[in-house]
Amino acid sequence: MIDVCLLGTGGMMPLPYRYLTSLMIRYNGTNILVDCGEGTQITAKRLGWSYKAIDLILITHFHADHISGLPGFLLMMGNADRREDVTIVGPEGLERIVRSLLVIAPRLPFKVNCVEIKENEADVSMLGLKITAFKLDHNLTCYGYCFELGRAGRFNPDAAKSLGLPVRTWNILQHGGTVEHEGKIYTSDMVMGEDRKGLKLTYCTDSRPTPSIVSHAKNSDLFICEGMYGEEDGEEKAKEKKHMTMYEAAQLAKEAEVKEMWLTHFSPSLNKPAEYADKVKEIFPDAVIPKDRYVKVLNFEDEDE
Repeated sequence: MIDVCLLGTGGMMPLPYRYLTSLMIRYNGTNILVDCGEGTQITAKRLGWSYKAIDLILITHFHADHISGLPGFLLMMGNADRREDVTIVGPEGLERIVRSLLVIAPRLPFKVNCVEIKENEADVSMLGLKITAFKLDHNLTCYGYCFELGRAGRFNPDAAKSLGLPVRTWNILQHGGTVEHEGKIYTSDMVMGEDRKGLKLTYCTDSRPTPSIVSHAKNSDLFICEGMYGEEDGEEKAKEKKHMTMYEAAQLAKEAEVKEMWLTHFSPSLNKPAEYADKVKEIFPDAVIPKDRYVKVLNFEDEDE
């Protein structure tokens, strides 16, 4: 199970009714934050999830609406008595950018570790999640992120019994361990079925449509993608500024065969993004145009509510 919340849905600047695009993921007792524009700490506090427990912050790129809220957010974590290290992952140059921002937050009670991505695609897996960063097509280096939670097969007690394994060894094997019994070594694959379908979440913002978005988002349970423009002349502006329209995002979702798509990073000129929903759904019916702090629980297939 993964809890997902789109903290903000705005692009370029925060508005009184819409904070900047940021994502929080809650899994297995910890939180992951993706992007941290101005005011992110405010909408995070309104959400009510524990921001103190954030161990990993992923930055897509270095435009202000995606990173300028970082000092305030880290200070908020410190004021909540956070003491454990925090890891920040982002494009090459991250260390320099973060240290510059932290000039105004010099006395944090925890260590900040920076991990820079230098390849077009990189494995930045942490906290029990497979996390893949992939380069997008923006006017400076920008990455999307794909999160995958695997799921082991079912334990086969009949197989364990046929091997003569005592019950006390079953739990070890069920959790991927190895046991020795009567001079023989037994591994988990001897008593486990094939891996079951896990969960997949893909986050992509500030980019033109690219084939890599489709390939990385393929069969995602949830695809979160920017849809900055919805108006008729939006595509021209999107091409000029290296962004995406709602309809281009919907086409990517269709090609990637995702279960559900959320649009985000709306232009400040879009007062009511939801008014374009019908047209978006003509391309991809399972599209959502959410408001700030929109939450969904991603469950494994046989655990759906």
